[in-house]
Amino acid sequence: MFQFERKTMKTSCCYRILLFLLISLNNLLINGDRIDDLINSEVAKGFPGAGVIVVRNGEIVKKNVYGYKLRYNSNGSEIINRELLSLDTMFDLASNTKMFATNFAMMHLASLNLLNVNDLIKKHIPEYTGCNPSNQCRDTRLIRDLLTHTAGYIPSEEFYNPKLVPTDFYSQEKHKTQVIIETKLGFDRSRGGEPIYSDIDFMLLGTIVERISGLSIDQYANKYFYEPLKLTNTTFNPLLNRFEKSDCAATELKGNTRNGSISFPNVRQDVIQGQVHDEKAFYSMNGTSGHAGLFSNLNDMSLLTQIMLNNGTFHNIHFWDNAIQQLFLTPYPIDPSYGLGWRLNWNKKQWFFGEHASKYAYGHTGWTGTCTLMDPQYSIAIVLLTNKKHSPFINGTFAGDHFITGNYAQIMTLAYEQFVL
Repeated sequence: MFQFERKTMKTSCCYRILLFLLISLNNLLINGDRIDDLINSEVAKGFPGAGVIVVRNGEIVKKNVYGYKLRYNSNGSEIINRELLSLDTMFDLASNTKMFATNFAMMHLASLNLLNVNDLIKKHIPEYTGCNPSNQCRDTRLIRDLLTHTAGYIPSEEFYNPKLVPTDFYSQEKHKTQVIIETKLGFDRSRGGEPIYSDIDFMLLGTIVERISGLSIDQYANKYFYEPLKLTNTTFNPLLNRFEKSDCAATELKGNTRNGSISFPNVRQDVIQGQVHDEKAFYSMNGTSGHAGLFSNLNDMSLLTQIMLNNGTFHNIHFWDNAIQQLFLTPYPIDPSYGLGWRLNWNKKQWFFGEHASKYAYGHTGWTGTCTLMDPQYSIAIVLLTNKKHSPFINGTFAGDHFITGNYAQIMTLAYEQFVL
């Protein structure tokens, strides 16, 4: 009887363990399918393409691509020989450039004591001086003001379009554009107060990196980050750096014309593939700017996110110490969704981070359809790369903007539900 009871108990225990494993596996499959099913269903409805990589506790737990790097022609019709995305496909990161090139450079320079976020901008750019008629002066602006988007600049200036700027602001050459920003471009408001997101801030920060280091922003990022990490698919100006169009996900269908409604000198009018979409970066900054221009793929982005989750190191490579990182991740008091460059979830108001990100999560988005999230509380990084702007432009909007995938939050939520909760 005793032996029988032991056998029965052992069998029952094994059964319970087996049942638990089967239920867990079933739940994993169901949850895993939810991301795949959502994006695949949207690709079937016309969404161009996407890639997702999730890293938890330093291990890649999900990596997949969906749809096409090239789906539509310049007229908005689907091409016959559509180009499928691959795991190596490079995406135009748009404003994620601000983080994984310029902000990285800022943090690195700070760690070398070559820059302090409380430095006056004119310390590094002596000609950055003078006031506008409302007595807003460059001499008072700090690097910190640029990083928090509180320097007082407008969100953007269309230097490349002579119809939209004063004659002396027109530029389709990098050095000239930098001089305009350094000596002519005025302020829209006083420094400080509520942040107003501005590309100008990071165009100027890119220039500061170049002034301090003597290297262009792309050279600096390559030398101190991408080459030491042996990244193979992260670069500015891919077509000038050994890559082909087919290595990259396409963006706007009819150049920068918004389906023919916009025209300016040298405007591209065919499908953009392998060149930065952003007009200021492409036309006015020769493809290398602090605010946009970087291309990368899933694997490379996963390594870049790990630098942050490892507090400034990766394997045996040290980029900055934890004190520098925490400085850059400190919430701006007036609006704690802003750190120094990084967008923070401190007040839980970053909709693009989804439902479950902790208040310690941070990251950034990019206009072309990219979103990065790092959450140290759960040791998770989620990178969503899409080419949502590679879609018909109808009634003033890109079709890709209307899909769930192109709005990021649901993908982030599903990733948490699969790998964290």
